Amino acid sequence: MAPKDTTKKTKKSTLDEVVTREYTIHLHKHVFGTTFKKRAPRAIKAIKKFAQDTMKTSDVRLDPALNTAVWKRGVKSIPHRIRVRLSRKKNDDEDAKERLYTLVTVVPITKPAEFRGLQTETIHDE
Repeated sequence: MAPKDTTKKTKKSTLDEVVTREYTIHLHKHVFGTTFKKRAPRAIKAIKKFAQDTMKTSDVRLDPALNTAVWKRGVKSIPHRIRVRLSRKKNDDEDAKERLYTLVTVVPITKPAEFRGLQTETIHDE
């Protein structure tokens, strides 16, 4: 039997990492069957929950342009899919409960056919 490696390797926490990724969120499956007057608010909540689950931060901030993109066609006729950019950033506020927060912005897509073949992309800022 081979001897075991007794040295412990420290692994960098992915939660402390500042990263930016682009995702496509299928909003229609979150609001299907919802009362018309509650569709846009439910879509906003679904985007917020997606950002919390994906980036593992409870502090999620939505860009006003994202809110405008969801509400553009009214309360009941939201887009089926939306492309968003999630940026995990360091919190500069001293009184903050968490060290990191997530900023959600919209990526402009003009035609629904442009969603085909899009994958999750990591954006490298340098």
